[in-house]
Amino acid sequence: MPNWDADLYLRFAEERTQPAIDLLARVAVAAPRRVIDLGCGPGNSTALLRQRWPDAQIIGLDNSEEMITAAAKSYPAGAWLGADVRSWSDPVPFDVIFSNAAFQWVPDHAALLPRLFHMVAAGGALAMQMPRHLQSPVHQLMLEISTRPEWNDRMERARTAVAVESPAFYYDTLQPLAARIDLWETEYQHVLSGPHAIVSWIRGTGLRPYLDALANDDERSRFETLLLAGVEQAYPRHPDGMVLFPFRRVFVVAYRS
Repeated sequence: MPNWDADLYLRFAEERTQPAIDLLARVAVAAPRRVIDLGCGPGNSTALLRQRWPDAQIIGLDNSEEMITAAAKSYPAGAWLGADVRSWSDPVPFDVIFSNAAFQWVPDHAALLPRLFHMVAAGGALAMQMPRHLQSPVHQLMLEISTRPEWNDRMERARTAVAVESPAFYYDTLQPLAARIDLWETEYQHVLSGPHAIVSWIRGTGLRPYLDALANDDERSRFETLLLAGVEQAYPRHPDGMVLFPFRRVFVVAYRS
């Protein structure tokens, strides 16, 4: 897993939180008693859960110590758990298992999702959202730059760090278990101040595995310089100087009978 920077992640807190708002709005569970936010990050999505269900027991879980520290600092009264979703389990069912932009870092969704769904209480829901923009220009640029001879042999793990399947895959995986499934895709058009902002955005998430694979700050600076040059071509400025950063995401809400 990549190293995380909570402050960098939160530079685009409004844009990163909007998909969690949109996902939560579609979760039709009226009064859950137990809710968990898997991959809670610095706690911005967990705060939404507290607002929606103030009487529920709400737990935020993340495998990053820095993210859990930031979450606990933002809301000391919260229940925060440092754990890896790949091995985490709880004997007491949850009425809502919620995840905003975390499962793309976890391999083998065919095994992960049924295991998590079995921890959902009767009448509850598994709700998740993940980026699905692997074909975007910025992601393709990272893949292309990673093949340069000076670091190509160190980049295989970075190139496979993110994995997101099609909506049909998630339907077929959860349909035999669920009473009902609601799934959709949204492409957000983020309005950013320029190509540098796109690189800053991706530095907080998808670029991290590539930077972590490099040997030193000089290599990291070189990688980012090449990426910025490509982003300037792929995402032209509009007459007002801003750039549009299209970002596709997949949403799934599966209900247990």
